[in-house]
Amino acid sequence: MVANLHVESIMTSWRAAAVGALLLLGPWAPAQVAAQQPSDFAGSWPINRQLSQFPPELGFSASFLPPEPGGVPGGRGGGRRGREYPAGNLPPRLLPTTEEDASRVRFLTDEVRLPPDRLTIAVTPAMVTITPDRGAARTLQPGKRDDSLAIGPVTATTNANWDSGHLIVVYRAEPNRLLRYVYTVSKEPSQLTVDVEFIEHNNVGDRVRRVYEPSPPDAPAPATSSAAAPTGAAPPAPPAPLGSKPPAAPPPTRSLRELASGAFPASPSAAGGAVDERPDAALKGLNRLSVVVEGLGTQAIKCGLKQDALETAVTKRLTDDGIRVLRESDEDTYLYVNVGTVTTSAGLCVTRYDVTLYSHSAGRLPHTASAVPLQAELLHRGGLTGGNPATHADNVLKSVVEDVGTVATRLKAAQ
Repeated sequence: MVANLHVESIMTSWRAAAVGALLLLGPWAPAQVAAQQPSDFAGSWPINRQLSQFPPELGFSASFLPPEPGGVPGGRGGGRRGREYPAGNLPPRLLPTTEEDASRVRFLTDEVRLPPDRLTIAVTPAMVTITPDRGAARTLQPGKRDDSLAIGPVTATTNANWDSGHLIVVYRAEPNRLLRYVYTVSKEPSQLTVDVEFIEHNNVGDRVRRVYEPSPPDAPAPATSSAAAPTGAAPPAPPAPLGSKPPAAPPPTRSLRELASGAFPASPSAAGGAVDERPDAALKGLNRLSVVVEGLGTQAIKCGLKQDALETAVTKRLTDDGIRVLRESDEDTYLYVNVGTVTTSAGLCVTRYDVTLYSHSAGRLPHTASAVPLQAELLHRGGLTGGNPATHADNVLKSVVEDVGTVATRLKAAQ
C-alpha cells in the first residue's frame, strides 16, 4: 500500500513538472517538428515579416556602466534599465576585453537587429552551410566543439549541434556573452523558425523570433552581393540615445517644400509603375549625398568629441570610397550621424551613435488619394560605447567611421 502511494506520488510530481515545463516554454516552444530531418532545412527561405518579431530595442546590456543596488543601470540602449539581479549578486563587468571583442559584439548584434531577407541552407551529413542573401556564407560542423568561424569581417568561436531535429548554434561574442540560435523546421505550415537569445553570464536576456517560408518552386534565384555587412530591411526606428528619444532626422527644407507643392516627381508606386524589389535596389545609382552630424552637446564636448573632427572623418571615409559628398546642400539623400553622450557618477563617458542613410521622395500611401512627402530609411548602423574620457572620443570616432565604411561598401556594391 505504501509502495503504491509512493509510485502515485512520483507520477503526480512528474506530470506536474511536465505541465510546468510546457507553460514555461509558452510561445517559445518549438513548432511541430514530427519526423523532422536535417535535410528538411535545405532550400531557399525568404523571411515573412508579418510573422516575425522586430522589437525596437535588442542587444546585450550596457554592463560597463557602474552598478547600482538591485540592478545594472543603462540597459540595452535608449536608457532602458538592464535586467535586475538580487542585491549582492551582481554579475562581473562585461567590458569588451579587446578591440576584436568589441567589433564581434557589434557585428553579431547588428546581424540580429537587421536580419537577412533570405536564407539559403545546404545540408550534408557533416556540415551545414547558411548563406544570407547579401552576406558571407558560413559553414557549420555540428558536433565540433569551439570551432573558429569567420563571419564577414569578424571571427567567432562557434558550437553547433543537432538536438531532437533542431539545429542549435551558439556564437561566443566575448567572455560571458553568447548568442544562441535555434533553427526549427515545421511541415504544416512549412516554415523555418529562427529563435535568437542574448545570454549574459548564464542569464537569458533579449529574445527574438524570425519566421522564414520556403521559396515557390518557380521563384527566380535571389540576387547576391559581396558585401558582408548584416542585411535586411531595417526594423522599427533604432533605439534612442541614452535617456532620451533621438531627434528626428532633419529633412532638407527646400526639398520638403518642393515635395509638398508637388514640384518633385512622384515615386513609381505613386505613378502606378512597377516596383523594383531586388536587394539594395534603392541604393543603385546613388553616388553622391550630403552629411548631417548632430547631437554633440556639452557632455560630448567634455568627453573630447568634436563636431568638426567627426564631420571631417565621416566625409573622408565616404570620399575614399568614391562617393561624392556635397557641402551646404539640400540634397534629398543624406547620411545622418546622431551622437548622444552622457557621463556617469564614476566619471565614465557613454555614447550612443547612429549612422542612418535617409532619402526623400513622394509616394501614395494606402490611405491617401495622392502622393505625399515621404522619408525613407535606406540603411542604418549604430552602437553603444563607453570608457575613460581620455580615450572615449577616439573610440567613438573609430566606431562611427567603421559603420560609415559599411554604408559606403553597400553603396559601392549596389552600383
